[in-house]
Order: sequence, then structure tokens, then C-alpha cells
Amino acid sequence: MPINQPSGQIKLTNVSMVRMRKGKKRFEIACYQNKVQDWRKGVEKDLDEVLQIPQVFFNVSKGQVASQEDLKAAFNTTDVNKVILEILNKGELQVGGKERQQQASQIRAETLQMVAAKCVNPTNKRPYPVTIIEKAVAELGFNFVSNKPAKSQALEVIRLLVAQQVIPIVRARMKVRITVDKDDKVSKYKASIKELFVEVEDEESGKNNWELLGFIDPGTFRKLDELVRTESKGKASMEVLDTAAIQQGDQSF
Repeated sequence: MPINQPSGQIKLTNVSMVRMRKGKKRFEIACYQNKVQDWRKGVEKDLDEVLQIPQVFFNVSKGQVASQEDLKAAFNTTDVNKVILEILNKGELQVGGKERQQQASQIRAETLQMVAAKCVNPTNKRPYPVTIIEKAVAELGFNFVSNKPAKSQALEVIRLLVAQQVIPIVRARMKVRITVDKDDKVSKYKASIKELFVEVEDEESGKNNWELLGFIDPGTFRKLDELVRTESKGKASMEVLDTAAIQQGDQSF
């Protein structure tokens, strides 16, 4: 993939292009494979490790460099570094066949891991091995997409598995404990809290507090958390006891 420069010809290898259309023109920058995602995730902070050539092109493969007039007209600046950063951060990454295959494989593996972590066999309440989940998903005929987040694909897979029951499967439940100070008017919203529980394991009313222990669907976590915080005005707390069903920092899954 040659780039023609005044000093001669430069051969680019393992190139990933990032494109951005401004007006009627398309601009490109040449980057090293896998480095664009590292930059966007904050893993790579050295721009020199990302760019193959610190230049803005109309067409990388043909070596067509964008002029300062073109940059000014499209980006309202002739500062090449500013334009490069805008394209790098907001442009569309052009992924090659081999890189796309690797990315698809990674997304597939992450999705299957998430599904296995969020679901259980309803008979023994135990999670399935990833290999069993993989076979069930294959039977569904689900097509993984490389440019779609693993989390959203996992949610879709879970819905299909639960609906079609290729294997006996349900979403795992979260075990939580809610504690409310006795002087709070919990009677006003106690029923609303209990409605969000799939199963109540224990309920106690002591001298100083009211406590509810049980299981909820992970999908109702945010709603329950907001209800407890809003209605109690800080006089109640919710504790997640079983984190196997939902990962820390992933409570909306």
C-alpha cells in the first residue's frame, strides 16, 4: 500500500484506516492495526504509536494528501494535528478481513461468557458451562455481529434462550437485603418494594429497623434502588448479597 511523498515512496504495512466525511469530501488517516481501539479506550496515549504517518489524506492507498486549503474548508483549521485527533476520535474505523475476523471471534467469546454468567438451570440453580451455552446458541441460529457490543448481544441471546427453551434456562436472580430505619414511614412504600421481589426469603420488623431479604430479577435492580433511595430519603439501604448473578459495575444488565 504505497504512499507517494516528495522524498520517495513509503510502503505501509498492517494498516488500519480511519475515515471521516466532511461536506462532500472524505478524509483518511493511516494507523497501525489494533491501535485505534487502544487509543479510544485510553490504553494507548502516545499518538506516534497509533499513526503510521502524521498526515491527513483523501485516499491513503493512493497517497492523495489533503491540502491546507481542504483542511481549512472542512475543519476550519489548518492544524494537521487537530484534524488528525478529530478523525481519530470520531471517524469510522475501516477494519480489514483478518482484523474483522479476530474482532468477531472476541465479541462472540465475550457474549457467550456473559450469557453463561447471567443464566442458570432452573432445576439445580447452577450455571451452564460456556460450551453448553455455545451449542444452544448455535441451535438458535443466532448470528453474532462484530460491530455490536457484546453486552447488547448477550441480552438478545438471553431473551431468545429463555423464550425458546432450547435448554432449560432462566436468568439468574440477585439476592439482596433492604434495611430501613424504624422511624422512617416505610409502610407507605413497603408494598411497592415487595412487588419488585421475585421471592421473599425473610422479613423482620425489629425495634430499630425493618429488613427484607430475598431475590430480584437483575433487570429490576435500578428501579428498586431508586425506589428505596427516593422514598426513604436516605434512611434505607440496599445490599447485594449474591454477586454471582450480576457483576460489580454492571447492574443494568
